[in-house]
Amino acid sequence: MQALYTLYEIIQMLTNVLVMLIIIQFIIGLLFAFNVINSSNEFLSSFYMAINRLLEPVLRPIRNVLPNTGAIDFSPLVLIILLNVILLVLKGIMLS
Repeated sequence: MQALYTLYEIIQMLTNVLVMLIIIQFIIGLLFAFNVINSSNEFLSSFYMAINRLLEPVLRPIRNVLPNTGAIDFSPLVLIILLNVILLVLKGIMLS
């Protein structure tokens, strides 16, 4: 039982890191979009591209399923919801 709890804690920690990266990507994207930060800022631009490269393999299948909504991308929100649902299911399995 202790091993299952440890595995759940590891999955929860990785999920939290992934959600933080999604939020950081969203905030930096907004700052670029509203020209608060110049997109020629080399550090932030490379940091944003690195986060995009990490998240794109996870977000692309969700984008393929969701309908095209134009400029608004709901795939990060759907990913966060899916990750939380997975955590709830794993917690229910662990407690039963």
